[in-house]
Amino acid sequence: MQQTALKKLRALLKKMVELGGSDLHIKAGAVVRVRINGDLAKMGQVVFTKEEAEALAKGLLGIKYEEFKETLEADFSYVLDEKNRFRVNMFHQMDGISAVLRIIPIDILTLDQLQMPEAIKKLTGLSRGLVLVTGVTGGGKSTTLAAMMDAINESRKKHIITVEDPIEFVHKDKNCLINQRGIGQDSRSFANALKAALREDPDIILVGEMRDLETIDIALHAAETGHLVFSTLHTMDAKETINRIIGMFPEEEQNRIRQALSSVLEGVLSQRLVKTIDNKRTAAVEILLKTARVEQLIAENRDSEIPDALEEGKDIYGTQTFDQALLDLYFDKKISKDEALENATNPSDMKLKMQGLGSASVTEEGKHDKDEDESYFDLKVDKE
Repeated sequence: MQQTALKKLRALLKKMVELGGSDLHIKAGAVVRVRINGDLAKMGQVVFTKEEAEALAKGLLGIKYEEFKETLEADFSYVLDEKNRFRVNMFHQMDGISAVLRIIPIDILTLDQLQMPEAIKKLTGLSRGLVLVTGVTGGGKSTTLAAMMDAINESRKKHIITVEDPIEFVHKDKNCLINQRGIGQDSRSFANALKAALREDPDIILVGEMRDLETIDIALHAAETGHLVFSTLHTMDAKETINRIIGMFPEEEQNRIRQALSSVLEGVLSQRLVKTIDNKRTAAVEILLKTARVEQLIAENRDSEIPDALEEGKDIYGTQTFDQALLDLYFDKKISKDEALENATNPSDMKLKMQGLGSASVTEEGKHDKDEDESYFDLKVDKE
């Protein structure tokens, strides 16, 4: 049964790639679904029974299946072929076993190909400090970080150490020497790998995710001691990111952490994927860059004033709020009015700016400055 389940999985993954999907959702006893441009669609009537889902888990995990039965969840990578790799999260739920497989593109897109704001490129030239990319799961954080690492790899001669769970984008040595470490296979934990990294002569450290207090503390220490540290957090904007980091620490330490963060934080990119007019997706990015005012606001616990500082610094520093990013996309005719308003932090203010009644600068034209596996069964996709 394991081989049959694996064969069915391969066929589904190939179909997902063909459709341009990002995530395959398998739940025991339920119709398999695929995420395409942000929405879930059924993969015909394909179902993994409870027994098939268990067989699939055994086939994918091998000797680690017994560990999975104890931990009840597992993160790992799956290689379909030389062009397609997937990040897998497998877990137990009330009806059996479920799994989500997210495609990891082999080709790393550049910041220009991702159409990222010019200000983001400046962060790849830093010598030290902390840079965070934040957003919800599936918001493109890993893709943005990979593009930034590739830009450094192309232009600088540095030693980069990445600590990831699991390793997603694979970087080849260009001008940089890059050591990529996966949690579980190359190190026991983020904290252990980070402590070791400080003794491995790194210039740049990428931490896949700052999950706990110890990891955050070591990352801050690395930035304070002259390293350039990149990482991610599951937060919606810069203000929440700062509060989340400081709030992880005991109250008696929070002032120390606030002062350290104000000193080392060089940038926060908070991004969300929004639907484009041509039914694709693009990133709207709030950008915090270190300025004297931003540093002062963080140090003095005036986080509520940060959005105003980002908005006012757009033309001078390249900072911007999420709503300003949406407004740019709208005036550039990349997203619809409804999409901009639906995702806006302040829809009523956004509507006024769209009408030219707000502070946005608008030009006079209205623009802002098949093989064996594939034939295994019918794979018609039904949009829900």
